[in-house]
Amino acid sequence: MAVRSRGQRSKTRSKMRKKIREKGSVPITRAMQSFAEGDVVHIVIDPAYHKGAPHPKWHGKTGHVIGRRGRSYLVRIRDQDSHKTVIANPVHLRETGR
Repeated sequence: MAVRSRGQRSKTRSKMRKKIREKGSVPITRAMQSFAEGDVVHIVIDPAYHKGAPHPKWHGKTGHVIGRRGRSYLVRIRDQDSHKTVIANPVHLRETGR
């Protein structure tokens, strides 16, 4: 029997699904958005754009932008008692209403 593959996107069938009216490519405005250090952002993975996507366990989390790395952003997220740094492309980040 073959061993099941366990890639980064395994067990994400419902998490990575788009709504019927959101299907298609990424809007260019979302790809070009910029954030300043200290901005509060939500991590919402866009399944149509694979490049620069963080691990699916961070989908839906909120954090602070702490810097840039190339065209991606470093986002500091609280994981229970510790802090983690997630690297994400701006396509996968949404600004909060604060």
